[in-house]
Amino acid sequence: MTAPIHATTPGGFLLILAVILPVCAVLAIFACGPRSAARIALATLAAGLAVAVAIIVELIRTGAALTYVVGAWQPPLGIALRADGLSGAMLLMTALVVVAVGLFAHVQHGGGDEAGGGRAQTTFWLMLLALWSALNAVFIGEDLFNLYVALELLTFAAVPLVCLDGRSETANAALRYLLFALLGSLLYLLGVGLLYGQYGTLDLLALSRLSRSDPALSVALALMIVGLLAKAALFPLHLWLPPAHAGAPAPASAVLSALVIKAPVFLILRLVLDVAPPQAAAIAGQLLAVLGAASILFCSVMALRQARLKLMIAYSTVAQLGYLFIVFPLAAGGAGVAPWETIAWTGGALQLISHALAKAAMFLAAGVIIEVYGHDRIADLGGFGRVLPVSAFAIGLAGLSLMGVPPSGGFVAKCLLLTAAVIEGYPWLAATILAGGLLAGGYVFRVIDRALAVPAGTLPSRRAVPRRLELAALALAVAAVLLGLVPLRPFGILQIGRGGLAMVGLP
Repeated sequence: MTAPIHATTPGGFLLILAVILPVCAVLAIFACGPRSAARIALATLAAGLAVAVAIIVELIRTGAALTYVVGAWQPPLGIALRADGLSGAMLLMTALVVVAVGLFAHVQHGGGDEAGGGRAQTTFWLMLLALWSALNAVFIGEDLFNLYVALELLTFAAVPLVCLDGRSETANAALRYLLFALLGSLLYLLGVGLLYGQYGTLDLLALSRLSRSDPALSVALALMIVGLLAKAALFPLHLWLPPAHAGAPAPASAVLSALVIKAPVFLILRLVLDVAPPQAAAIAGQLLAVLGAASILFCSVMALRQARLKLMIAYSTVAQLGYLFIVFPLAAGGAGVAPWETIAWTGGALQLISHALAKAAMFLAAGVIIEVYGHDRIADLGGFGRVLPVSAFAIGLAGLSLMGVPPSGGFVAKCLLLTAAVIEGYPWLAATILAGGLLAGGYVFRVIDRALAVPAGTLPSRRAVPRRLELAALALAVAAVLLGLVPLRPFGILQIGRGGLAMVGLP
């Protein structure tokens, strides 16, 4: 009798809990009414963070991936959830950002249960929880069709957040986002159909053992990756992102930039490293690296040219996203070396997490500035650091990670990627990493210069905000910096559960 592909592990129930807990909260809000939305959401945030921490603890304790087979039905008939080291890190990062954004929104809405009574506020809590559930499903999903469903849920939760304020320009941005996302979904689904017709299964672990070089596999992966690139907004498919992220309310911008675009990147990583045969993976990695390098350079220049703070941060998001795609050729590995044993793998994972923390911090800080001054025109914010020192400090700390300045997490990530580029013989990628850091310094210092400038007169202030509104951004920025102090090596937690995918044992 053939051994099952998946088997539920002792801590596997935590995985299904991570997905259904936010869904239960959504149902509870519908049942209890809008006035209970904030209280239910905040309780769920605390519980969800505890579940994410428990998953990480279980991964470290066992040193093996967590698996949960839903209903004990083995794939391809059933659904399996699986969390390796990278998935666990993504779950914890997502929980931290969602909790910080939720606390920011709660204070911004005035606190108290009555703050959840408005239609916009209730919609925000519902969409945030639905988005959280979809993200968790993406990070632990093993079936490509169920991952498609999770991506669609993610899209339909994210799009309303873009136009939550009801303005015509944000509605147009949301519609553009929706069109790009649906196009990406169509391409992804076509690829899923081809894979199922070729192999009769959509389970990622099974495909990693069955896939071989053939035209159908190459076409399927190409369709799926292009579709995911449209959702991730990598250059030149980034046209929808700047207006959507810049126009959305600050809490929505934070989760969109920090989390939502990471889901398709995560799936591209799994397709290239786990499913694609070595030759196809090498070709795809080279093409993705070219697009990533172009994204770093072009969108960094565009960020320098922006007059609005949130639009600058949005273009910076696309630029920083490029670093995640130059990982592929650098983490190709070699004889006897798996991709996840390379320093590029560690650097890419660290860049993914540190960027999420830093970018969420910058968008939340920008939201505080807009609350106080009613605009985010950089030229008219001279001396804002005197009025909002915590927000200015948060932007500065987050900027350290974007620039790659020690001791931030971004510094360690870019240092590892730069070292890998030199060792692997990619001087053009090394030059791109250095140029991207300099350009990031240019647009970050534009904001810092305005924060430290002596105002020409009294800065117009629309209204005062409670100081605790600034703490969420500061906490995320501090976390992005402290990430650079964590001892890292090419192995450790990021390698947990990876060996089994390619039938390679851990050293």
